[in-house]
Amino acid sequence: MITIRKKPRRPQRTQSKHVYLRSLRSLRSLRPLRFLLIVAFFSVSPAAQAPQQPATVFRSGTELVLVNVVVRDKSGAVVRGLTRDDFSVSEDDKAQSITSFDFEELDAPSLAENNGPASAPQPAAILSSAAPGSAKASAERSANADSSSAKALAERTADADSSSAKASAERPADTAAKIDMHGRRLIVLFFDLSSMQPEEVKRAVDSAHDYVNKKLSPADLIAVASFSTSLQVVQDFTADREQLGEAIDTFGGVNAAGFEDGGNGDPEDTPDNGNAFTADDTEFNIFNTDRRLDALQTLSDQLAGIEQKKSVIYFSSGMSQQGTDNQVQLRRTVDRANRANVSIYAADMRGLQAMVPGGDATQGSRRGTSTFSGASTRNQFASLATTQDTLTTMAEDTGGRAFFDSNSFGAVFDKVVNDTSAYYVLGYSSTNSARDGRFRRIKVKLKRTDLKLEYRSGYYAPRDFAHSTKDDREQQLQDQLLSDLSSTDLSAFVSTSYFRLADNRYFIPLSVVVPGYQISITKTTAKDKATLDVLGVVRDDQRRPVGRIRDTVRLSTDTADDLKKKTVQYETGFEMPPGKYHLKVVVRENQDGAFGSYESDIVVPDLKKDALKLSSVVVGTQLQAGARKNDRNPLMRDGRELVPNVTHVVSAGQHLYFYYEVYDPAQPVKVMTSIAFFRGKVRAFETPVIQTTELSGSDKKTAVFQFDVPASALRPGLYTCQVNVVDDAAGSFTFPRLQLYVRR
Repeated sequence: MITIRKKPRRPQRTQSKHVYLRSLRSLRSLRPLRFLLIVAFFSVSPAAQAPQQPATVFRSGTELVLVNVVVRDKSGAVVRGLTRDDFSVSEDDKAQSITSFDFEELDAPSLAENNGPASAPQPAAILSSAAPGSAKASAERSANADSSSAKALAERTADADSSSAKASAERPADTAAKIDMHGRRLIVLFFDLSSMQPEEVKRAVDSAHDYVNKKLSPADLIAVASFSTSLQVVQDFTADREQLGEAIDTFGGVNAAGFEDGGNGDPEDTPDNGNAFTADDTEFNIFNTDRRLDALQTLSDQLAGIEQKKSVIYFSSGMSQQGTDNQVQLRRTVDRANRANVSIYAADMRGLQAMVPGGDATQGSRRGTSTFSGASTRNQFASLATTQDTLTTMAEDTGGRAFFDSNSFGAVFDKVVNDTSAYYVLGYSSTNSARDGRFRRIKVKLKRTDLKLEYRSGYYAPRDFAHSTKDDREQQLQDQLLSDLSSTDLSAFVSTSYFRLADNRYFIPLSVVVPGYQISITKTTAKDKATLDVLGVVRDDQRRPVGRIRDTVRLSTDTADDLKKKTVQYETGFEMPPGKYHLKVVVRENQDGAFGSYESDIVVPDLKKDALKLSSVVVGTQLQAGARKNDRNPLMRDGRELVPNVTHVVSAGQHLYFYYEVYDPAQPVKVMTSIAFFRGKVRAFETPVIQTTELSGSDKKTAVFQFDVPASALRPGLYTCQVNVVDDAAGSFTFPRLQLYVRR
């Protein structure tokens, strides 16, 4: 481990009301503690219905903005025969000159004759993983794929360098080779196997077969892709019904139910499955939505080389976007789809659902009193709406549409055909040359006022780092922090935990992790050097800033290869009272100007309400020697600091260090704890039970527990770690769980 220690800086504060500042004087917040280069394994995620609005696409290579416009009369029929002079375009209320104009019509009789499947040559391979026989190969891969996102993340770590090259190739969609698919309706059938149950996969398969067998038109070219633990292209674009049928048939019940969302640890209104407790899988759920969005983003990047409009039909069972998910990723996925001229049509394969009080016959009776108070039914409706809202946002913002609460899934295909049968494509070079990443609003008007226009409302401008001054770069950091669409070209992950300092004060350790292979190196006389800028802000539930991070860190390693094998982990911490907060962190490497960002909510619980008051469980694989004593940070003890392992991926030769605290146990003190490791439902290993009758900490009200578990005691694979804590005198207990992957 290479450690670079920084002198503490005086924290920067954002002024607010005086009364509010007095309540936050304990926020000696966000004081940088140190910056670490640590040898660790790191992985990067893979990559209400409303009227449809065709997508806007920005091509930075040609500085051309393309706008798809559907013109309809009062009856809803498409209006043909309009010319360039009939349209006018403005951007942010500034008139633009239309430099390109085209009319796409796919289902005209003459085109049907010319584009017949027998006469038209099949296109060259467009989607990268498609190859002859790929349908069968992909099915075998999906059938054998592990259903755990933590394992999938770990497996991709071994290919970090190749993933970096792939990400670099995917990132500049603007420079992809252009493919002319004029006169073709391009549809991608995307099966999200990570969210659908077996019966829902069957509905998706049946609806796809119905379109291919009965409604496939001469202009159609269809590709088939799926996502379980990774994005798989089962079949590239083709009009061959036999090939498409074979590709669709590769999906079955064995491929489904990959990443179901777990519970949050509260047994209220959960099915009674006979278990003694309800697991808290909140941390495990964080990865799910980001991975699905990343797969859609990667697919959009691969389709960017085709200028014509592409339609992705996304079969899923909803997509949750909770406070703990990275909200930047959703905006980034929408932006990449718009740049690639991709519209997403989301189909909820759960169909029309009946909300039965107490749950349906597929699960046990509901625990608690919610069934009798009506809260159970409200919770079911709220959960359904949560999983549908993200699909609605993603579809509408890309010019598509979301389909819910219907057992007739052919409507999604009908909408795609209707939206792509005939439309105008307007192109203009923006007069605004600023590459500031701001949203630019587009307005399209016609000379005729009796017609209705359907088009996207705007696009996000790109950003540029080259030749910027020091002030410009500082402003770019601020812009990224304030932007609704921050860059994610540099992978950044953030984790937090909490430890009680007093009844109304908690210490929040914060870790920011960046993979070393993504950091560019500058050659110097003796050593290779690189610098990173870190900027972050914490806001309360009223959007008032309560803490800030700002630091520039200089890294120095013996060779560039040394850095590529490591991760860079920035450690800091701050104090705050219980409540809900919003954190956003922006990281920039200063050689190429690549930005990374992470945005999420932080919940600091009020442990006064808990029968057994337990801190976060922190897992690390390294103890950093030479740490200065810090009464605020419990991870610094006895001259050593426990470095949190953000990814929870370890090698067999490492040690697993667990740390957690129990507050205000009942008298006489008798707190017992152990850690069990499960593979599936089988207990693979358990530590001896540790018992304490003494309290420590500055307030002498804290029971401190530390475990050292050699990872060699565990066979390689995915584990669920269950921390068992029992307050014998109070008769209370808790069993928090977390995911862990052990590598060879």
